Amino acid sequence: MKKLDGKVAIVTGASRGIGKDVAVALAKEGAAVVVAARTEQVWDRRLPGTIYSVAEEIEKAGGKALPVKVDVSKEEEVNAMAQKTIDAFGRVDILVNNAAILVPGGIRDLQIRHFDLIYRVDLKGPFLCMRACIEQMIKQGQGWIINISSRGALYPGPGPYPENARAGGAFYGMTKAGLERLSQGVAMELQQYNISVNVLSPDGGVITPGSLFARTDPQGEIGPFEDAVEMGIATVWIAQQEPKKFTGNILFDRQMIQEYGIRR
Repeated sequence: MKKLDGKVAIVTGASRGIGKDVAVALAKEGAAVVVAARTEQVWDRRLPGTIYSVAEEIEKAGGKALPVKVDVSKEEEVNAMAQKTIDAFGRVDILVNNAAILVPGGIRDLQIRHFDLIYRVDLKGPFLCMRACIEQMIKQGQGWIINISSRGALYPGPGPYPENARAGGAFYGMTKAGLERLSQGVAMELQQYNISVNVLSPDGGVITPGSLFARTDPQGEIGPFEDAVEMGIATVWIAQQEPKKFTGNILFDRQMIQEYGIRR
C-alpha cells in the first residue's frame, strides 16, 4: 500500500523543473497525476521537457499519468483541465499550483505587457485552478491544495540597502506575496469543507530550466539542473495530513522535513 493510493493529483507547470519533480514524487506514492502545462513540444533547447515526456516517465515507472495542455491564465482552459481530470479519474484530491513565470526587469524597464503576464500566470492562474477544482473537492468531502511560492515573497525590510543589492524581482515577489495571503484567506473559507490550503516554497534556490532561462546563452551550454527532491517529499507529506488540522501554513521544504521528522 502506497501513501497516496487512490488519490488523484493535478500539478500545473509540470513539464519540467519543480513541477515535474513534484508530479513524479506524487505518482511514485500511488497518486494518478495530471501533468498540466503549456508545453507540448520543446521549442527552445534551454527548456527541455514536455507534458508528454513527463507523463511517459511516470508511466514507465509504473504510475498513472494524464498529460493535459493548459494555459493557467485562461479560465476556459483551466475549467477544461479540471473536467478532463474528472472524466479520466472520477475525482480531484490534490491540486498543486506550481505554474509561474519570472520576467527580469525593474520598475524602469519592465514592459507593461510583462507585468500583466506575471500577474495573470502567477496569481490569477492559481485562483482559477482553485475555483475549477473546489466544487469537486467539496462533493468528495476532502481536498488538498498546495500553492508553490518562493522566498521572493519575503519582504526585504527597510533600507538603506547595500549598493550591490540585487534588484529586479519586485514583481515576481509581489505575486508570490499575494499568493500567500490569498492562500491563507481561502484556507479559512474552505476549512469547513475539509479542504486544506497550504503554501510550500523551496528553502533555497533550485536551479531549474525556468530559473536559468533568461541568463543562458541560446547557443551555449545548458544546465546542469537540480532536482527538487525535497519539494516532492514535502508535497507528499502535506497530502497525507488531515485537512482541517493542517491548513493555512507557509512552509519551506527543508525546514519542514526537519521540523516534522519526515523520512526521505
